[in-house]
Amino acid sequence: MKYSTSPTPSLSNYPRSTSPLPAPANYQPTTASAAVKRYKYIRRLFKFNQMDFEFAAWQMVYLFVSPQKVFRNFNYRKHTKSQFARDDPAFLVLLSVWLFLSSICLGLAMGLTAGKVALFVLFVVFVDFIGAGILVSTIFWYVSNTYLRRDPDGPDVEWGYAFDVHINAFFPPLSLLHFFQIVFFENILFRDGFLSCLVSNTFWLASIIYYLYITFLGYSNLPMLQNARVFLLPLPILFLTYLATLAIGWNLSEMLVYFYMMRVLH
Repeated sequence: MKYSTSPTPSLSNYPRSTSPLPAPANYQPTTASAAVKRYKYIRRLFKFNQMDFEFAAWQMVYLFVSPQKVFRNFNYRKHTKSQFARDDPAFLVLLSVWLFLSSICLGLAMGLTAGKVALFVLFVVFVDFIGAGILVSTIFWYVSNTYLRRDPDGPDVEWGYAFDVHINAFFPPLSLLHFFQIVFFENILFRDGFLSCLVSNTFWLASIIYYLYITFLGYSNLPMLQNARVFLLPLPILFLTYLATLAIGWNLSEMLVYFYMMRVLH
């Protein structure tokens, strides 16, 4: 007999039910308006004792090793809360803490002063994470609702779910590019030569593949959408671009560091 490896979500987030889960075709429409859900979500940002951090940490681990399991829990939430989007901001809080710490590590690795590290962290949090996240989520939300819905008059994709998919997909690239490659390969990354370029650009390739694959899983998880494979279409171009950067010796991590340095020093 196989048992689930996921922790049991807290009862405050997922109430028990003795009835079997209905089929995906029988999903009930969301009863609360988007404004009400957004208000409840923001209000819970300041109530740490109501957040399920254990479950959020489990999701972070499985976004690396088995992201399909993470999105199965989004289906469970749809059955219990009539919404796919998270109503518990614990994952966002943990991701923000990890973003803050990894950005400090990257800033120190770049040799920035304390003041420049603080400025760098502000740029990363408010521009790269929040600003870019809202923009990308809105684009994918619009594309999925406009072009991928099975029934134009049926249920639509929640913007909050589009944002959840983005931050899920953002976590592995953040960890790979801001932390793991700096901690384990700093002595290799910023040297001239093919090995430095290979290590750097392979990290970038893995990061973008993670982002596209998790994004694909997120939207293919929704029963009201079709043709979610469109999110995987860039993969062949991505691999060819990777080979091209190796051929010309273009170190993408050096480019990123140069961009960050120009940002905080000018």
